[in-house]
Amino acid sequence: MNDKVFTKPIKKQFEFDEEVAAVFDDMLERSVPFYKESQKITKFFALKALREGGVLYDLGCSTASLLIDISKDLKFEAKLVGLDNSEAMLERAKKKVDAYGASVELVMGDILQYPYNEADVFISNYTLQFIRPLVREELIKKIASSLREEGVFIFSEKVISHHPKLNKDLIECYYDFKKEQGYSEYEIMQKREALENVLVPYSEEENITMAKNAGFSHCEVIFRWANFATFIAIK
Repeated sequence: MNDKVFTKPIKKQFEFDEEVAAVFDDMLERSVPFYKESQKITKFFALKALREGGVLYDLGCSTASLLIDISKDLKFEAKLVGLDNSEAMLERAKKKVDAYGASVELVMGDILQYPYNEADVFISNYTLQFIRPLVREELIKKIASSLREEGVFIFSEKVISHHPKLNKDLIECYYDFKKEQGYSEYEIMQKREALENVLVPYSEEENITMAKNAGFSHCEVIFRWANFATFIAIK
């Protein structure tokens, strides 16, 4: 289903409700530059780090597309767990998992409070940016402490620049991309208003510093387009 969520006047801040869940896959592909490519590279590094009998967590798994894709290429037994606090997203995820016959466990829960087992891989796609900064840093520490040695955390985030003009130009570049995907100026402005104070992005440097302060030995960008980046942090 095509994303038409912001063709009408907004009445609330952005949330992952049924209206968004119904069009979320289309929204991702049309709103996130090179989304499929970032997911491919995420899957590559996830499969490299996941061991037989190991555990992979996808935090904010939405409709479980990435987990289903990973399960297709998995050559051994491992536990793939998707967590989300949106019932609407998980209902759609379950239908997709069942349709593909994928070996994926879906959990309705708070990623901040969930009792994680030791894991090989954590994944987070455009989820951290929706978590308040102080709590966000506590979550990264929890992820680091739950990973085995040399385990990885792969996360994608919208990023900002602290250079005012460059940051403005990056936003303009991104809006041009959205227009090319068929979004109108009105839809772009409506979504921006809905996300105000809901999505709080860090810079590339701030994300890397946060990971290292949380206990990761290394963190760097493995994919970037303008103000969208995919990071890998190694325990």
